[in-house]
Amino acid sequence: MQNKPLSLAVVGHTNTGKTSLLRTLLRDSRFGEVKNAPATTRHVEQAAINDGGETLVYLYDTPGLEDAGGVLDWLEANTSSRSDGIERLQQFLESPEAAGDFNQEAKVLRQLLQSDMALYVVDAREPVLNKYKDELTVLSWCAKPLMPVFNFIGGQDLGEWTTMLARRTLHVYSGFDTVAFDFEGEIRLWDNLATMLPERGIIDRLIGMRRREWQQLDREARSDIAHFLLDVAAYKQEIDEEDNPEPVLLTMQAAVRQLERQLQQQLFQTYRFYHNEIDTGEWALKAFRQDPFDADLLKEYGIRTGTGAATGALIGLGVDMVTLGGSLGLGTAIGGVLGGVLPNMQTITDKLSGKQTLHIDPETLTLLAARARDLLNALQKRGHAAQADIQLLSGKTPWTAAKLPSELNKARSQPKWSSLNTRQPELSRRDRLEAAASLAKKFD
Repeated sequence: MQNKPLSLAVVGHTNTGKTSLLRTLLRDSRFGEVKNAPATTRHVEQAAINDGGETLVYLYDTPGLEDAGGVLDWLEANTSSRSDGIERLQQFLESPEAAGDFNQEAKVLRQLLQSDMALYVVDAREPVLNKYKDELTVLSWCAKPLMPVFNFIGGQDLGEWTTMLARRTLHVYSGFDTVAFDFEGEIRLWDNLATMLPERGIIDRLIGMRRREWQQLDREARSDIAHFLLDVAAYKQEIDEEDNPEPVLLTMQAAVRQLERQLQQQLFQTYRFYHNEIDTGEWALKAFRQDPFDADLLKEYGIRTGTGAATGALIGLGVDMVTLGGSLGLGTAIGGVLGGVLPNMQTITDKLSGKQTLHIDPETLTLLAARARDLLNALQKRGHAAQADIQLLSGKTPWTAAKLPSELNKARSQPKWSSLNTRQPELSRRDRLEAAASLAKKFD
């Protein structure tokens, strides 16, 4: 089995997405600089993919090739055709031109000569131009395996490109979009790469590690969502029956908004998106800024608010008022109980004491679950080089508001499950651990 880490240079024309590819393969939105400008990378940057404490792959981000045709002309004019490609390149790298006009190309060639192989990044939106043919010619003289990787592949016809590559005996290639991420697409990239190597042990280890990581990330994210929903569902506030509920409603809504924002931040961190999209006004997922207590948002997800006849639901406010008669007087409420109107007789003790208990309603819980699932789906399909806003509101809910999962219904009788009640997040999380594990399985 191969024990030495694979050394992989990422090369290509300027502004084709080399740094973007590195960001996505590394799962790190902080690596390098990504912007729509030529020659953003001016020097070679090294990064590594590790399995525990062992490095599997070293990746090298190289400057963009800008004038491979000029290098090729210099090689034809100043080196002998009887020399092999590496000998001719070495002459070039020792020349004043390599330190001058062609210094970007020289950095790329030096790195490739020191690497095991290279990924040649292609912007699939570009036509096949002579400058790309010149680049492949010069790179081929390094005598290292070279695999083209097509970036921005959505809706593109690659026929012209693949024909040109085949004429240069480059039959193995991959399509991999660094903006619209596809996990299986990454696995295919690594698998195709392995076919070009004499020993694929390192790549097989990397593929296995990636699959384990992806599954673990999904489990962690779903667990965090389940804990969040239980935290909200168990949240309650009590007021006297005759009190104006509005101040308490506003307090509860603010607390839930903050808790949802914390979940969003956690999901970003879980999937290693470290930009300040959430903390600043430039948040990429702007669709999720909409207030979860906005009645229009309920409509977008097809969630209908109930009449609240039995529970005294405060329609459009996102809160249930559990009381015998709601805004009716205590005497009327008792009369209602005696008349057999209230279906849940277990609440009679609280009601006789003149208290009203406020909970977040099933409609809002369902909306929060739908938004959290949408955000998870967005992050699992977002490349680490993505810069554009994501408008992803599926309009679908994981369940109907009338049929909440049993774990959420149970949470209403477990106030200690909510950190908003206990002010002890870790204690509340431990108490609801079993329910969270069960609820997390219901987001498929």
